[in-house]
Amino acid sequence: MDTEAYVTTRRQLRGIAESFIAGPQYRSAQTIRLAVRPDGFTGVSIPVAVHGTELVWGDAGAPLTGTVEALAAGTGLDVGPPTGAYEIVDPLAPDTVLDVDPAAAELVHRSLYAGGFALKSVLPEGHPVLWPEHFDVAATEAEVNYGVSPGDDFHPLPYAYVGPWTSRIGEFWNAPFGAFLSLDPSHDVDRLAADVTDFFERGRAEL
Repeated sequence: MDTEAYVTTRRQLRGIAESFIAGPQYRSAQTIRLAVRPDGFTGVSIPVAVHGTELVWGDAGAPLTGTVEALAAGTGLDVGPPTGAYEIVDPLAPDTVLDVDPAAAELVHRSLYAGGFALKSVLPEGHPVLWPEHFDVAATEAEVNYGVSPGDDFHPLPYAYVGPWTSRIGEFWNAPFGAFLSLDPSHDVDRLAADVTDFFERGRAEL
């Protein structure tokens, strides 16, 4: 997969999550929590979601194409990031032309859904949340963060992480925030879920 196309898609999907779902939801229901789905992600308190490369709100939908401003105008949503919930670092500008690659979007969705499944397997008492600020699906147990990111400035492609609140030393702890595992883009959702589950279990053992 073209890494540049993937990063563009990943960043734009994060911006859509932040401005078209988390922001309106925060203003109406005071929560920024999102949930992962097999083919995308959704709000937990408002009926707005991304399915593949389409934004869906209520009974309507539109492809993630054209400018952000034009897409926003067609939705009737109170579009914009959840100002006041966290520091807004990289919002989607109104004149951004959306260029969401279907294959890249599928990898984002597949990785996040596999992460959510692994979190439920390893932390049955936890509740996986897709956080719009960093666009990662995560849960916390005993002051340790477990999650899957579709990529960021640290690592451009999908990865799993174990992040103890107190730093650890050892071969397993290979990242500034704890430990990470780069995910194989060629793996299907079941194999990705198994990869992440194994990594989380090893992290718990190392702790």
